[in-house]
Amino acid sequence: MNEQTRKTEAFIEAHALGPKQIETANLVSAFLSEMELGLVDEERSSLKMIATYTSVVDSLPVDTPVIVIDAGGTNLRSCLVSFDAAGKPIVSDFRKTSMPGVKEEVSSEEFFSALADCCEHLIEQSDQIGFCFSYAAKIHSNRDGVPLIFSKEIKAPSVIGMPVGASLLAELARRGYDVSKKRIAVLNDTVATLLAGVSAQNELPYSGYIGFILGTGTNTAYVESNEKIEKLELPQGSQIINVESGGFSYCPGSVDRAYFDSTEHPEHYLLEKMISGAYIGPLSHAVITHAIEANLFSEGFAQRFADLKTLSTAEMSNYLEMPFNSEYVLVSCVAENEADAHTLWLLIDSLIGRAAKLTAASLAATVIKQGVGKDPRHPVLINADGTTFYKTENLQRYTDYYLYEYLTLERGYHYRFTQIADSPTIGAAIAALGV
Repeated sequence: MNEQTRKTEAFIEAHALGPKQIETANLVSAFLSEMELGLVDEERSSLKMIATYTSVVDSLPVDTPVIVIDAGGTNLRSCLVSFDAAGKPIVSDFRKTSMPGVKEEVSSEEFFSALADCCEHLIEQSDQIGFCFSYAAKIHSNRDGVPLIFSKEIKAPSVIGMPVGASLLAELARRGYDVSKKRIAVLNDTVATLLAGVSAQNELPYSGYIGFILGTGTNTAYVESNEKIEKLELPQGSQIINVESGGFSYCPGSVDRAYFDSTEHPEHYLLEKMISGAYIGPLSHAVITHAIEANLFSEGFAQRFADLKTLSTAEMSNYLEMPFNSEYVLVSCVAENEADAHTLWLLIDSLIGRAAKLTAASLAATVIKQGVGKDPRHPVLINADGTTFYKTENLQRYTDYYLYEYLTLERGYHYRFTQIADSPTIGAAIAALGV
């Protein structure tokens, strides 16, 4: 090991910036403790463990059409979905438009009018509606959802606190439709991702399902026994829990603390800020800046890097993927200095490796909490969605490595990853079949 590599690895170790500094067993234990606490009192836990009142069905009705509305990001989609005898989804009458409130602030009347416009062409074709609402919302026992806050540039403040399902039906009724038999299931995208895994159940007799998203943000969902959800009075049975896993409170070191302090809510969603697409690029910028201050790079690199105000996750990933492509900003910063190039690669790869180990720990805790998957013939199916997970160089590969190492080899749980296209649409359709 040359002196530059030794200095770089010492820096990584001192600030807990790599996977070697993460003790998986301890992290999983802490995660499980927060999950247990969140089921009792979410105000005392960094994991909200939100009840969804949605269960996993054993089988899907064949050729039963349901209406699906998918409000995600800045797009609003609607379609008709049914399932064939093999559980394959059949999507028809698809329509897409912009979410109301993207360009300018809208009133609640304008908001629900836009939703009604999007699905009105389908309203006579089914009494069951699945509404994937990818914004923070509290789900009530009647499966309706009340928005808590809008993100992703949506400007509709008067909608906050209104039940979106009932309000949509009220607008359709105002237009003259008989909505007396209409039933709506509102759910978020992670819960929908879990339910979409059910459509793959004919591949193997899976023992359980996990929904996992690692994109702009991150989250997991799993199935919990109602008797364990002590914060609510519930009948016997089980339901899907929206973990809000990105909220897990964990700070490995001083560089992370400094970065957290630079964000809008320094004490919230710490796990998300170390692994998700919205944050890991800017975090890498902060790490490289600290490394420059520790004299790990040449003066030339420091000068060129100073022109970069931040880094995107794609830009940091591009360096690992093609470290000799001069069109990439970080390759340009290196300017063919071999020592700088190697140091930069070690730092970024360590951050990706750490993100993977953190991701694996959260997934391992979620599988263990569900308590299934001990029989290798009946693994847990993890339906994984999100461009950060699939597109960030090495992240998926490292995550699978660390998850297998701990969850399977050490703890004896078995799992499979899958990626089901259009998971929010499929999951929302399955949810609709349960109302």
